[in-house]
Amino acid sequence: MPDLVEPLVEWYGRNARDLPWRRAGFGAWGTLVSEFMLQQTPVARVVPHLEAWLERWPTPAALAADPPAEAVRQWANLGYPRRALWLHRAATEIRDRHDGVVPRDVDALLALTGIGDYTARAVAVFAYGDHHPVVDTNTRRVLARAIGGRAQPGPPSRRDLGDMAAILPADVPIAAVMNAATMELGATVCTARSPRCEACPLASVCRWRAEGYPDTGDTRRRQAKYEGSDRQTRGAVLRMLREAAPAPVPLDGIVADWPDPQQRDRAIDSLIADGLVEASEGLLHLPRG
Repeated sequence: MPDLVEPLVEWYGRNARDLPWRRAGFGAWGTLVSEFMLQQTPVARVVPHLEAWLERWPTPAALAADPPAEAVRQWANLGYPRRALWLHRAATEIRDRHDGVVPRDVDALLALTGIGDYTARAVAVFAYGDHHPVVDTNTRRVLARAIGGRAQPGPPSRRDLGDMAAILPADVPIAAVMNAATMELGATVCTARSPRCEACPLASVCRWRAEGYPDTGDTRRRQAKYEGSDRQTRGAVLRMLREAAPAPVPLDGIVADWPDPQQRDRAIDSLIADGLVEASEGLLHLPRG
């Protein structure tokens, strides 16, 4: 297996983007919030929302003290709004179980609402400096190409953590940088559609490049088109309720001009099922807790 540590760490030192969660003193709560927001959302969209969120709720206890409706409102147009509810529940759990301090232990983090393998380890590594493999989609793509010789990674699996762990150095601070550098490379150079191999620090050791960039297939799950989708309808319903909050909105007044009434009703039903919307006496409103 080629040694990826030295070229990646050196490259990262010169090319890492200046992002809020990478700055000294950012803290575990800020790291946790940023990881929730970054799930399936571009960095450029996250940064202003993150800064506004942390200004309003600088601690988990501050968020937990407000009703979940406020979290959904503040989430605005970030997309996948269930993350706002999960983050509110996680903040409440941190307040009640951990005296308001984001836990450091991976198992304790995994026990919080909305936190999976990636987020738990990201907090433990980037906020607390512990030694764990951190694997996101970008990491998986870099490893698939540089080590596996594949154009795209396969479906996520538990094996991904082992693959990343195998290339981490024993030195704890350098391992943390290595985790960040691998993700950064995948996000900015070794991209899914247009990799910039001429700018890649791993070009000389990349197996995929050495083998002539073979087309090994792409089993990534494709996201459905947003325009005209149920996701778009859900977003329209939530936007109306956010703008009206805290006042409720009559059910028959919710996006009444939506071109597909059945799709509108289906969206409302799914939002109620997800806990993002509550209904009572013919009125809809954001969750009040």
